[in-house]
Amino acid sequence: MRTFISIEIPENVKDEIIKIQKQIPEFKGKLTEPENLHLTLKFLGEVDENKIEEVKERLREVKYAPFETEIDSIGIFSEKFIRIVWLHLKNCNELQEQIDERLKGLFEKVHSVPFHSPLTSQMKEKRFMSHLTIARVKSIRDKKEFIKNLYKIIIPKMKFYVDKFYLKKSVLTSKGSIYENVESYRLKI
Repeated sequence: MRTFISIEIPENVKDEIIKIQKQIPEFKGKLTEPENLHLTLKFLGEVDENKIEEVKERLREVKYAPFETEIDSIGIFSEKFIRIVWLHLKNCNELQEQIDERLKGLFEKVHSVPFHSPLTSQMKEKRFMSHLTIARVKSIRDKKEFIKNLYKIIIPKMKFYVDKFYLKKSVLTSKGSIYENVESYRLKI
């Protein structure tokens, strides 16, 4: 089962994100569908069905108070190779670190991971950056113009309360990935 751990985005915030997506300068690629907007806290990759139960048990042990997050900026990872347009979310790193800690040692084998892929659960996240992918770029006619216009987009204050996170599975179809909840976890101290 191809799995990841995420925070859901409320519908009213998704509506604002869709408005931002419409302002992204011209590019060839794909906007993230509203139903697929989420913050990935940890990408687990392929996990055996028999190990899923242990993942669930460990995630139930996470003790973290509900908190408020805010989408505060738009960006790209590299000006040289623009592949992802993202929105940054504040205050999510500590929850991610706790999830990392709870899953520590669960996976013995270390699989090689392509450079462009997220780190798998077999390793501690080294470069976690709290981001929400809003577009996947294949090509751009004029990178400098794209970047200049991208950073002109005004990001409205979008705060929301996070009181749970999810273990999700990704089902690959001919129309793209479909995400399904495996289990949800209410944040508590």
